[in-house]
Amino acid sequence: MATTGDNSQLKAIVGRIEQVEIEIKDLQTGRNEIYAEAKSNGHNVKALKDAVRRRKADANKRAEHEAQVDLYMAALASLVRPS
Repeated sequence: MATTGDNSQLKAIVGRIEQVEIEIKDLQTGRNEIYAEAKSNGHNVKALKDAVRRRKADANKRAEHEAQVDLYMAALASLVRPS
């Protein structure tokens, strides 16, 4: 447990956390503005977000996941789709 002598350090830590939270909010606002710009230029934002998510993923895991999805889609193609 921290002692009362650590109050200044605790205040500094809390202040840094609060500053980072402000920066994160600003970055999120910036990201939203970029997506809005993309949308106004006629881009599909949902597809764009998916592309960004996929680029962040590990290449091997992404390839494994896509292969699995392809396998499922091929299996489902042989089934009659409900109307």
